[in-house]
Amino acid sequence: MGPVVLTQVATGLSVLAGAALLKSMMGPGSSGSGQFPRCSSCNGTGRVSCFCNRWSDGDTGCRTCAGSGRMMCNSCGGSGTGRALPVRISVRPPNQPY
Repeated sequence: MGPVVLTQVATGLSVLAGAALLKSMMGPGSSGSGQFPRCSSCNGTGRVSCFCNRWSDGDTGCRTCAGSGRMMCNSCGGSGTGRALPVRISVRPPNQPY
């Protein structure tokens, strides 16, 4: 087999693996969010009430919410699911005498 055929086979297999993963996540009885629970701040919608509604005198809209009165949730980043926080761990080698 030539390199083009191998590339096409690898691409096809990766598409099938992705479809199988998506199907397992979206299976019956699943909430659709995979392994992560719903965000407690937005209840899974990914949007919360915008700050412009708090101090509004009846009008709604600002640049953040584009006039909708709802902005992206800061807790989940708009995904609607709880997610792990990235943590950077740095390890230094112990000081050794020479």
